[in-house]
Amino acid sequence: MFGAVVVGLGVAGSVRVRDMLAPLPGSAAEKLALKGFVSRRTLEQGGVEQVSVSDALSRDDIAAAFVCTENESHEETVRQFLEAGKHVCVEYPMTLNYKAAVDLWDLAEEKGVVLHEEHIELLTADFKWLKEKVEGQKLQEGTLHFTGGSLKPRFGFLAFSGIARLTWLVELFGELSVNKATLEDDQSNGYSKMTAHLLTADHRPLTWIEERGPGLPRAKNVHFKFDSFTLTEVPAPASRGAVGLFMQDLVLFGAKLEGHVPRATLQTEKTRILHCLSLAQRIQDLCQE
Repeated sequence: MFGAVVVGLGVAGSVRVRDMLAPLPGSAAEKLALKGFVSRRTLEQGGVEQVSVSDALSRDDIAAAFVCTENESHEETVRQFLEAGKHVCVEYPMTLNYKAAVDLWDLAEEKGVVLHEEHIELLTADFKWLKEKVEGQKLQEGTLHFTGGSLKPRFGFLAFSGIARLTWLVELFGELSVNKATLEDDQSNGYSKMTAHLLTADHRPLTWIEERGPGLPRAKNVHFKFDSFTLTEVPAPASRGAVGLFMQDLVLFGAKLEGHVPRATLQTEKTRILHCLSLAQRIQDLCQE
């Protein structure tokens, strides 16, 4: 068993607590035992003990941490737990700059612990449908336009806070490069729009747009043109899967802790995560020039 603590008790943190208290039977999630939670607020959480950060870092019965805080504090919190020799599962993005992410991976390897960045967007039914639909197709050009409400404070630049969409594009079309990027930013009205012009390995253009503002619906709009057809929408799944997305991620993290995930799979995942973070860094740099 791996004793675990949840750091941050927002929406994601609360789901992590719920899932560890009732793990999927017969799965690697059963190997995680919830020992407590860390929060800036004093809270009651169904009999689960509230602990301090210092206690979570020093206790021998706590081997893993789930970091579910605001994006800006991910890097510092992850580093603390890695330094203490704890395994870490962190909500995306791991950090708000590429170099820091590389340093954290190096630290995890030095300490001999697991560093896992959650990406439940790759477990969704709509992404799996899209992945199957584009498999083997030759892209001519494409656009992924995400809209949503105003970005909350401490969630970082759009290229990092929206890295789930960038991860979609990399998983669908392989290694990408950044051609140019622009930003419209009206902070007084809570509006921002980032447009990143990307290229595939064979120089096919992809446009990624993150648009945030009051009243904007949360939606992903796609337009992918292939040799034989054009894809303009992703159908909503008929129903939710029997196993929740965070539970699926919990099972994966547990399998990593047990050493049941092949080294080649771990390396592929690390390469993809760092590639996406490097793209996000390049996009931010271009927007801020």
